[in-house]
Amino acid sequence: MAKNKTSLGMKIGTYGLPMLAVLLFAIFSLKLPDTYPTASNFRAILSNQSIPALLALGAMIPIVTAKFDLSMGYALGLSHVVVMYLLVNSSLSWITICIIAVLGTSVVGLVNGLLVEFAQIDSFIATLGTGSVLYALSGWITHGGRIVPPLEGLPHGFTNLMNAKVLGLPIGAFYIIALVIVLVIVLEYLPAGRGLYVIGSNPRAAELIGIPKRRYVVLSFVSASAITGFAGCLLAAQQQIGNPSIGAEYLLPAFVGALLGSTTIKLGRANALGTIVAVAILAIGVSGIQQLGAEFWATPLFNGLTLLAAVGLAGYSARRRLKTGAEASRKSMQSSGTESQ
Repeated sequence: MAKNKTSLGMKIGTYGLPMLAVLLFAIFSLKLPDTYPTASNFRAILSNQSIPALLALGAMIPIVTAKFDLSMGYALGLSHVVVMYLLVNSSLSWITICIIAVLGTSVVGLVNGLLVEFAQIDSFIATLGTGSVLYALSGWITHGGRIVPPLEGLPHGFTNLMNAKVLGLPIGAFYIIALVIVLVIVLEYLPAGRGLYVIGSNPRAAELIGIPKRRYVVLSFVSASAITGFAGCLLAAQQQIGNPSIGAEYLLPAFVGALLGSTTIKLGRANALGTIVAVAILAIGVSGIQQLGAEFWATPLFNGLTLLAAVGLAGYSARRRLKTGAEASRKSMQSSGTESQ
């Protein structure tokens, strides 16, 4: 009986969030039958949530190593400002400009990683400091104003980074699918990914077994920042205007998705599939709230409360996982002792 209860509890913990996503979708569909369960609303959700989903997947990578990158929102803002500035004021191709943006944010990730691993500054403090610097750079480039494209508009190929459709779906959905596949392969099946998980659970043990902890942590920050830079290019293609203050509002949903994602699929572990499920819950909830005509403050309230719940659930899942592992080890030791007698 106890074993069945444990098994049921593990299944609920593993698949509880996907079931909650389905339940939320059903509730909003019943409340808004004419607008919510429609193909146009589904496409709108995919288009609007592609950038938050990319950021959540990027934020998840340092979280795997028990580190946090609070500069991501500001790096997103700087990336899209740089892209817009160069598109308007230079003769470079949009492809070259996007490469510059991704490489630039990757350097930011490198700086974050070096500050955390070599200067031994707490990741919260280090990335918050670099984020403030990035925000200042965005303001300096724009002089506190907005970058408006010329009358002829932006290059068609650039705007198609977000406006194009593939198989009838927004192209942003396919960016997410591609990144999820890459992260699942790297984190679940390659030695580097398993090394990241070991670092996150026991840094000292990682060093003892020869995992290059510092290199892996630095690379996790670089990877997260490169994804952020790409998301900044997409944000510029979507908004088609440079706004130095827009990036910060994406930070909270990204961390909600990454932290809440660690409470499903792989309990107690940040993982790509769980992150996408968490982002889906946020997208379903925010879309439903907005269509119900809620006030503007309802969305940040929903995100903030979900973040608090995510942190609590993530801690609970981690403790449950450790307890389950300890119990399994104890039973294994008892069994070995019985056999030896």
